[in-house]
Amino acid sequence: MITLRSKREIELLKQAGHIVYLTHQYLRPFIKAGIKTIELDRLAEEFIRSHDATPSFKGYEGFPYTLCISINDEVVHGFPSDRKLRDGDIISIDIGACYKGYHGDSAWTYTVGNVSDDAKYLLEHTEKALSEGIKQAKVGARIGDIGYAIEQYAIKHNLGVVKELVGHGVGTSVHEAPDVPNYGSKGTGPKIKDGMVIAIEPMLTLGSPDIYILDNEWTVVTEDSSLAAHFEHTIAITNDGVLILTGE
Repeated sequence: MITLRSKREIELLKQAGHIVYLTHQYLRPFIKAGIKTIELDRLAEEFIRSHDATPSFKGYEGFPYTLCISINDEVVHGFPSDRKLRDGDIISIDIGACYKGYHGDSAWTYTVGNVSDDAKYLLEHTEKALSEGIKQAKVGARIGDIGYAIEQYAIKHNLGVVKELVGHGVGTSVHEAPDVPNYGSKGTGPKIKDGMVIAIEPMLTLGSPDIYILDNEWTVVTEDSSLAAHFEHTIAITNDGVLILTGE
């Protein structure tokens, strides 16, 4: 069931989303060659808790960390570890925070030092694909309109669309109905209504969109080892327009 949120609830979701945004900004200076990804996880947890919030992902269905940190060919759900970032890496950091029972969820992919032109291309156009999806999120439209826009943008720029992983509703749980695929057909899927809160999150690859899951049963990687990027915002759709809850 899709839950439509009141203005009061959207305000709480906005506060949760702002904590997620602030956590991303806090981590930015630390994202450089030599840092261990487990250290980024520790910093994020301390920061989230210092803002009277709790990490949404830690313990969720058994996930053991605050952050999902996915490097290079890892698409999503990478485990923080003693692995050190290296010059030329790209790193996706997915952050969730729960504030007064409401969640914010946002992922961003960052560069580490000097990255290849291909990596820059992937990041630029995955972020733009997110923007294309957000443009379609309006009262009276359909969820399929969002996926169609993302998919068509990706195809135009020769990027692979990972279809097994989707966006989702956000509210008192970090993952709620409806699913928000990054592909689809115009005019299909649930109708978008005033008060709907969703996470839109294109996950695109430089090569094949085929994926598999590592032995930890969480981390998703590309079948052909091509680079993957992930950009995500939680948004609220109202009769007055779209609010990006995980933006500034």
